[in-house]
Amino acid sequence: MESLDLRVLSDALNWRTSGHGVTLVTVVETWGSAPRPAGAMLAVRDDGVVSGSVSGGCVEDDLIARIKSGEHAGSKPSMIAYGVTKDEAARFGLPCGGTLRLVQEPLLDMGWAYELLARTANHELLARSLTLSTGVVALRTATRDEAMKFDGLTLTTMFGPKWRLLLIGAGQLSQAVAQMAQMLDFEVLVCDPREEYAATLRLGNVIRVEGMPDDVVREMKADAHTAIVALTHDSKLDDMALMEALKSDAFYVGALGSRRNQATRKTRLIEHFDMTEADFAKLHGPVGLRLGAKTPAEIAVSILAEIVEAKNATANSLDKTPTQEDCAL
Repeated sequence: MESLDLRVLSDALNWRTSGHGVTLVTVVETWGSAPRPAGAMLAVRDDGVVSGSVSGGCVEDDLIARIKSGEHAGSKPSMIAYGVTKDEAARFGLPCGGTLRLVQEPLLDMGWAYELLARTANHELLARSLTLSTGVVALRTATRDEAMKFDGLTLTTMFGPKWRLLLIGAGQLSQAVAQMAQMLDFEVLVCDPREEYAATLRLGNVIRVEGMPDDVVREMKADAHTAIVALTHDSKLDDMALMEALKSDAFYVGALGSRRNQATRKTRLIEHFDMTEADFAKLHGPVGLRLGAKTPAEIAVSILAEIVEAKNATANSLDKTPTQEDCAL
């Protein structure tokens, strides 16, 4: 499943290739209760067709009207602000006096878009830097701990799979989790040494990782942008992965199984593998939120809901969202 941001760029590229004029709008700063976060994007075609969103519908109509009228026509990026005053916030439906500052960028030379889409399709994480004074775009390899940055002169945005999810097991539940996780912009990796299960894995953008689970977890060097979930229901495989995962920096570690199974697992690993009570502090087991889920799809929803909750808490501690003082506008 395509990232929403990449879908916006793909649509913009297709429109430009077809001869349309296209403007890319990016949220660079919010304060108050703005509906969409910094980094949200909207592509507007010259006839008013749009892809993406920068406000959840509050200001899109005004943006479309401005762009269709040529109000901000030009070859270089420019700034737009909404909700600076209380009256304007009310006019555009921005809640609680929320404010948006946007960069409006006419898309001319799209060579960078071809490269960005090709490289992110190969699971690369890229930073795209836009110099506002010239409109020049540059791409470079990014790291998972980078976030969107805007200093009033240069806008740097991230594209590609910033968050990773390693699934131990390739069964029906894993495939449901993998499919949904891709919709949430996770890079999904699956490890299952049981060929009879791994052979059924047929999800286009999922990466199958060869090897035993403990070796895979150890070699991937799980960081604070990585989640690991053991779903084989085979203690020999799940326990091996969990022993390494619980010692890593992964922001989320989960394991399938009932409360009784989790207690048995804990006792087994403490008695026979020198693990401690502290090692189990971050284990989510039984994995997932308590939704009364029964089917693989419902269980996948419960697992991913809990992962997203943990991810967003981690993101708040890792990423610094630009504030009014950070941006020299």
